Amino acid sequence: MTARALALEKQAQKLPATERERLAERLLVQMKHEPLTAVDEAWIAEAEKRFGAWKRKATKTVSAGKALREVRKELHH
Repeated sequence: MTARALALEKQAQKLPATERERLAERLLVQMKHEPLTAVDEAWIAEAEKRFGAWKRKATKTVSAGKALREVRKELHH
């Protein structure tokens, strides 16, 4: 790896986890020559918003089992 790439990696490691993840996703997409779509961007923004709310304890979580039961219940009505 070049000195420039190593320096960028060192800087990226200082970013919060969500920003590192988003950066990694963008880099991977660019490697595939596929830009992020508006839908991809919207999902990323929503995931970051939800993660931030969870981290600040501004929202409560439910188990996957409970969430699926509630979804199934709503679909049957």
